[in-house]
Amino acid sequence: MSKDLQRAQAQLEQTETALHAAAEAAKSAAVADWPDPTEDPSKPKKPPGTARGIETMFRSAYRVQMELTSLADNKANMMISINGIIMSIIIASVAPKLDANPWLLLPTALLLVGSMISIVFAILAARPRVSHLPISLEDLRHSEGNILFFGNFANMSEDDFTRGMEDLMADKTLVYDTMIRNIHGLGGVLNQKFALLRYAYTSFMFALIFGVTSFLGVFVWVSQQLG
Repeated sequence: MSKDLQRAQAQLEQTETALHAAAEAAKSAAVADWPDPTEDPSKPKKPPGTARGIETMFRSAYRVQMELTSLADNKANMMISINGIIMSIIIASVAPKLDANPWLLLPTALLLVGSMISIVFAILAARPRVSHLPISLEDLRHSEGNILFFGNFANMSEDDFTRGMEDLMADKTLVYDTMIRNIHGLGGVLNQKFALLRYAYTSFMFALIFGVTSFLGVFVWVSQQLG
């Protein structure tokens, strides 16, 4: 049990590190295009949307998305570990005593059901989401797929994938469009992950509240009956 607690603590530290890295990445992206105070104002300024600024924006967006994905996975793993520990303790320590102490049934059931619901949502949040849609080279040329996503190009032949990448690299606008759609897809996955994590943490919170409250209420009632 101590090893599980240490593992949960390590995952919590990794979560804090990932969140700090995401904040630093966003800060770096905001500072990247600030004007240089030493620059001569008489020189013609570059128009907004330069290649450097666009690349910095995409790089920062991808980095933040990856850090947030790692953060969500760490939170899900932490919920799985904590709820697994609680369920193991209840099953190993409390369940054998239910025959002699039937008044423990209600609080035990509340904790078990709440922890089980929480762990299911956490597993769904951590579960990989992969869609293998049949995408052809013509679909990619008509922007009906994303060649940067492995779920789309995994079933393509090597020649079609090579030609698709060459077509993509030959068109700068298509490159940006594909990267934008890829970031949007990552955002959709993150939205699902954090929604499931919210359900997991909410279930865990209510399981603790109702479980502990029912335990205290039962203990008070039993003590009054015995007294």
